[in-house]
Amino acid sequence: MLDADFFRRWMAATAASVDREAEHLTALDSPIGDADHGSNLQRGFRAVTAALEKEAPGTPGAVLTLAGRQLISTVGGASGPLYGTLLRRTGKALGDAPEVGADQLAEALRSGVDGVMALGGAAPGDKTMIDALVPAVDALADGFAAARAAAEEGAVATIPLQARKGRASYLGARSIGHQDPGATSSALLIAALEEAAEG
Repeated sequence: MLDADFFRRWMAATAASVDREAEHLTALDSPIGDADHGSNLQRGFRAVTAALEKEAPGTPGAVLTLAGRQLISTVGGASGPLYGTLLRRTGKALGDAPEVGADQLAEALRSGVDGVMALGGAAPGDKTMIDALVPAVDALADGFAAARAAAEEGAVATIPLQARKGRASYLGARSIGHQDPGATSSALLIAALEEAAEG
């Protein structure tokens, strides 16, 4: 069973990973976006870490809801609302339970991903974070390692795609050949689940 401590570790592992990979995320964002994805997410997850240290919510749902709120209020561009929606929706779906099972997390995360798709209007194949998140949620039934692998494969699979949503879509065919930064950062979020389970 996964308790609030697990979810705090998940957010801390994500923040550390975003810190490490911020320059890489921004480099991916340079040719097809605003060249600020890494720095924006870094600012957001640092705010999440600070908020969780200050408040220490007692349930899994409350941890994610607080994290989502922080991202919406501190991250510029599209990333804040999209990541914020993902975590808030997932947190709300988990409710007030003090502990949740991996299957409940998978269901809740699916509702979070549905929220992101509704907000951004993106579907799998549009070269967005959805291309990493949908396969990850589908693979969660087989464990965190499987979800991580599916997310990473999904992110790499965005390279040959033409962007149909977001800033990159303005480039048309010139978006082909670049890995999507949102899918890449989403893969970091999913990889951090496995780290949290080991920690």
